[in-house]
Amino acid sequence: MSEPEYRRLSPLRIFGLVLTILAFLCLILLGNWQVRRLHWKQDLLAAVEDRLAKAPVSLAQIESLKAAGGEIEYRPVAVSGYFLHDQEKHFFATFNGQSGYYVYTPLKLDDGRFIFVNRGFVPFDMKAPSLRPEGQIDGRVTIDGLARDRLSTKPSFIVPDNDVEQNIYYWKDLDAMAARSGLDREVVLPFFIDANDAKNPGGLPVGGVTRISFPNNHLQYALTWYGLAVVLAAGVGILIFRRRRDD
Repeated sequence: MSEPEYRRLSPLRIFGLVLTILAFLCLILLGNWQVRRLHWKQDLLAAVEDRLAKAPVSLAQIESLKAAGGEIEYRPVAVSGYFLHDQEKHFFATFNGQSGYYVYTPLKLDDGRFIFVNRGFVPFDMKAPSLRPEGQIDGRVTIDGLARDRLSTKPSFIVPDNDVEQNIYYWKDLDAMAARSGLDREVVLPFFIDANDAKNPGGLPVGGVTRISFPNNHLQYALTWYGLAVVLAAGVGILIFRRRRDD
C-alpha cells in the first residue's frame, strides 16, 4: 500500500467520512419529512376549504360526527336557543390590531343542554356587558357559525393561567367556564361554536372573528434541507478531488 493511500485511510479520515455520510443522510431524511408534511398540509387545507363551502348542518349532525370520531373543526353549523348573558365569559384576544376580548356566552338549547358560543370581539374598554346593552339579545336566537373543538389542556406553559375571578380567560378551558357558570359539565356540549359575521344590535360583539390560517412553508424547508445536502456532497467531492490531485 502506498503512503498517500495509507494517509487517506487513517482512522481520523474514516471517522470524518462516516460523520459526513451520516450528516448527508440526516439532511435527506429531513427533506423527505418536510415533503410528507407538505402533502399532509395540502390535504388539510383542501379538507377545511371543502367543509367551509358546505351549508350549515344541525347540531345533532355535528354531535353524531364527533361521536363517530369524525373531524368537526370548522364545520358550518346552525343552532337555536336562549343566551345566558349574565354568564358570558371573556377570552383575552386581539382583533384587527385592537386589544379586547372574545365573548363566550352559554346558549341554552331546547333539550336543556348548553353550548358556549363565541359571539365575537369587544374592545378592552367595552368588557362590561352593561356598556353594550343592545347586544344582549333577549328571546330565542338562531346562530350560524363554525364548530370548534375544545382544548383538553393548556396549550403551552407560556400561556397565563385563567383568572376566573376576574372573568379573564387566556385559553378555552371548557370545564372551568362551565363550572364558573354553575353548569354541570354533563349538560354542556364538548365543543364550541364561533358565530359568523352577522351584525349584532349595537354593533357589539363583532362576529366572524374565526381565524383560519395554516402556514405552509414545508416546500421551502424541504428545499433548504435538500440544498444543504447538495452543498455538503459537493464540498466533499471537491475535497476528495483536490487530495487525489495533490497525491
